Amino acid sequence: MKKILILAGILALTASGSVYATEGVQPAPPQPPQQQKMMHKGPSKADMEKFEKRLKLTDEQKAKAKEIHQKGFEEMKPIMDKIKLKREEIAAIMRTKLTAEEQAARVAEVKKEIRTLKHQAHDIRVKNMKEFESILTKKQLKEFEKMKAEGRKKFDKEFKKNGMLKRPPMDREFGGPKPPMD
Repeated sequence: MKKILILAGILALTASGSVYATEGVQPAPPQPPQQQKMMHKGPSKADMEKFEKRLKLTDEQKAKAKEIHQKGFEEMKPIMDKIKLKREEIAAIMRTKLTAEEQAARVAEVKKEIRTLKHQAHDIRVKNMKEFESILTKKQLKEFEKMKAEGRKKFDKEFKKNGMLKRPPMDREFGGPKPPMD
């Protein structure tokens, strides 16, 4: 019984710290600039220009890449919206007057649904990346692989700098391992 209560307490703390409340409860205050930076929505226009220049993309390739990106965004948005709703659902469950065991069981069910949605999002990302790679020439593809390797190296360096554990090795297929389980 003690273990279950401890588990429920941990679940309550982790769930309440990472989700927005629903009806009747004030949303969390704005995050400090450092945390906002971590939630970056995508590359800046300057970064995109640098990326395109390094790969030496033609105007036709740029247009096709933009089309691929837009299509991917439209596929991804409903999934990300569902994930957000599921996280809000977890917060609502944690505010109910259910027993710790009932809350833990319901939260586990919702987290399973979130994992499924994250896998769907991962699959869309992989599909879009393969589609993008298909518009590149062999020379551009080689440079792109080099860029991805540099990005992984930088990511690993930042992980170590921030005291986090080393991430699992990447699969040979783009995108690496499936997203982490909640």
